[in-house]
Amino acid sequence: MTSRFGKYFSDFSKREIELFRKLSTPKKIQDFVEEIPVNFDVGNDTCKSPKKMLSENKAHCIEGAFFAAAALWFHGQQPLLLDLKSTEHDFDHVVALFRRNGFWGAISKTNHAVLRYREPVYKNVRELAMSFFHEYFTDDGKKTLRSFSKPFNLVQFAKRKWLTSDEDLWYIAEALDDSPHFQILNKSAIANLRRADPVEIKAGKIVRWVKK
Repeated sequence: MTSRFGKYFSDFSKREIELFRKLSTPKKIQDFVEEIPVNFDVGNDTCKSPKKMLSENKAHCIEGAFFAAAALWFHGQQPLLLDLKSTEHDFDHVVALFRRNGFWGAISKTNHAVLRYREPVYKNVRELAMSFFHEYFTDDGKKTLRSFSKPFNLVQFAKRKWLTSDEDLWYIAEALDDSPHFQILNKSAIANLRRADPVEIKAGKIVRWVKK
């Protein structure tokens, strides 16, 4: 195994290891994650490990982010997540962070036309997080992004075998939610937000996978 973190991937099959080897760039990881059908969590919320995601061949945002972070880690980068926190009337979003030539980018698993992959062109994580702000709105046009986390390193959970766990990784999701976040807006700024217009709302409803 070529990865210097190979010991953490010892429970993957040879076929799965070969897949990780092929996913050698953020672009390749994003392309792979795009082709994984969306996990609609029908009747049961899940928070699957990368190995579980591969075996079931479906993922929602945090599951895709776990996998993307794992693939980056396999190739020598830190497995970092970024939590984008919304109001209680919307859903949070989680992406995997990476760096290229000192600039930040993000790999994102989403079913919609927005909140997608970010090229590594951002000077810092705040710049990257703010690139999602105008895309983050509900069906009535209310903009809902309120805070973003510090880069959240999954290395801290290495001993708990988060890569291959058969159990849901809710303990990581909860730790991410409780980690330090930076507020984006004060009450005055929130009160003065303009709603997304009908064209933006229509575009935001475009999806890749349709729930059956």
